[in-house]
Amino acid sequence: MVAPAAPVPLQTETGTPGNGTATPGVGPAELVEFAPVVVRGAWFLLTATVVLVVGLFVVEPLIARVVRRRNRGNPTIQDAITRYVRLLVFAVAAVVGAGVAGLANVLTSSALVVAAATLAVGVAAQTVVGSLVGGLVLVFDPEFSVGDYIEWDDGEGTVEAITLRVTRVESPDGALVTVPNTVLTSQAITRPFGRGRCRVVERVDIDYADDPDRATEILESVARGLDGAADRPEPVAFVDELGDGVVRLRTHFWLEDARQPAVFEARSAFAQGVRRRFDEAGITVSPASEHELRGRIAVDDER
Repeated sequence: MVAPAAPVPLQTETGTPGNGTATPGVGPAELVEFAPVVVRGAWFLLTATVVLVVGLFVVEPLIARVVRRRNRGNPTIQDAITRYVRLLVFAVAAVVGAGVAGLANVLTSSALVVAAATLAVGVAAQTVVGSLVGGLVLVFDPEFSVGDYIEWDDGEGTVEAITLRVTRVESPDGALVTVPNTVLTSQAITRPFGRGRCRVVERVDIDYADDPDRATEILESVARGLDGAADRPEPVAFVDELGDGVVRLRTHFWLEDARQPAVFEARSAFAQGVRRRFDEAGITVSPASEHELRGRIAVDDER
């Protein structure tokens, strides 16, 4: 009687006994399948690296140079612009790299989600985004710089700092006012001092009995003799208003130095000089208002 033959174990592709399930190996054919992924990754890295190099070593220094020239002595805005430029460069590098590597479908497939998120963020941060955009507009505006004296609807003062969200202005009385950039970009801004000069406006009240022509001559003479007063345009004084018991005069003169300490010093010297000259000329400054009172006084003598 012949014994049955023993079963022959199955061989896997690797040549070892197995349970009948073939395990694929890793060979040249399998590596070829990963070649497109490797190529896309290489193109992404190469393109992103080129964009980063150009952005960080060419674009960023140019923008930083412009910002420093326009906002000297304002390191806050310089650092902020540098950070935003770098963030923008990295974002552009990622997008361009993905496009060149053929990964744009990854971005377009989630375009609806990105659009919805952008809309939500935009609505929630509308004021903040508006202030940031306004800050960029003010930073690159050649007519708006740190150190300028400006006037707007709600105030006036010297620009001390420009950030991406607010502008800090020192008022004439020394207070530091923080103004949102949206306020300054949505209304007219006046620079009364022109380019490098400061216009000073002073008002003086005199009595009706005094000679206004003589008073205006004195005002113009005092303004003309101030240290730092500009020759052109010449100081001018005139009758501004006929008030209650006083004649209000107004004087305009210009200073070569528009810095705040120089302006305060000139205004103080002008006031002292006017008071001295008016006293010599017998002109009364800011006389008290006179009112005629009529009535009766009754005395009730109670015992």
